[in-house]
Amino acid sequence: MATRIYILRFPKETSSEPIIYQLVKQYDVEFNILKADILPQREGVMILELKGAKDKVNDGLEYLKSFGVKAERLAAAIKRDDEKCFQCGACTGICPVGALYIKRPSMEVVFDPEKCTGCSLCVPICPVRAMEVSPVSETFAEEEEEKIVT
Repeated sequence: MATRIYILRFPKETSSEPIIYQLVKQYDVEFNILKADILPQREGVMILELKGAKDKVNDGLEYLKSFGVKAERLAAAIKRDDEKCFQCGACTGICPVGALYIKRPSMEVVFDPEKCTGCSLCVPICPVRAMEVSPVSETFAEEEEEKIVT
């Protein structure tokens, strides 16, 4: 399951179309509207969290693109400063996707950036501030290149 946040920019011609409804119905993608500013006959902007199988999310993004919707991935890159981290494990209890977990039997706190959605819940919980967040913005075109390469 992939969970990603996107900024969607809708052209004014599609502002009254049920595009997001069709996205859910046709591509089996869950969504959470984080912010929306859409008015009839005006360009609209929506910040949407999409969750689903990676191929379904990608197909859904293609569907949006066919309507002239520009999708830009909004993400936060979470990094761990291994020099600061003293392996207390406080972050593992707060991570909703299991990107931070305790490896047994060594009891090592592991950070898997591939699983990380950038929610940043781990940042304030870390007593030594070993977890850091920095905003990252990827355009839809860059994601397309990523799909082709991988």
